[in-house]
Amino acid sequence: MPEHIHLLIGEPQRKTLADAIKSLEQGVSRRLIGNAKHFWEKRYYDFNIRNEEQFVQKLRYIHRNPVKGGLCERPEDWEWSSFRHYATGIEGRVEIESEATAAKRERAAGRLCMPVELPHSSQQKA
Repeated sequence: MPEHIHLLIGEPQRKTLADAIKSLEQGVSRRLIGNAKHFWEKRYYDFNIRNEEQFVQKLRYIHRNPVKGGLCERPEDWEWSSFRHYATGIEGRVEIESEATAAKRERAAGRLCMPVELPHSSQQKA
């Protein structure tokens, strides 16, 4: 979104969520505006997700937000969305933590074998 962002994040392993948000804000501000005085609004909205249903509800809202805002026709058309990664596993501009990214990281570190495509049983010859 041109005027705001949505993050669906878990609790950090070190420090607090407030510390993580502060670090994000400082890093982005330094890169975007240098010494300017203000970029971020004073407070972020947070919502504690307690189950899978709430997770899916918030994720759908985030993915549909650019469509609702008239910025694209379909969620997969928004370049800054994680929609394509969730829908297909294909990495896009927005990197998310998923089984696919975890496996890629493990393969890069040499701790996991390369994926192997197994033939479907109906394709095997007797």
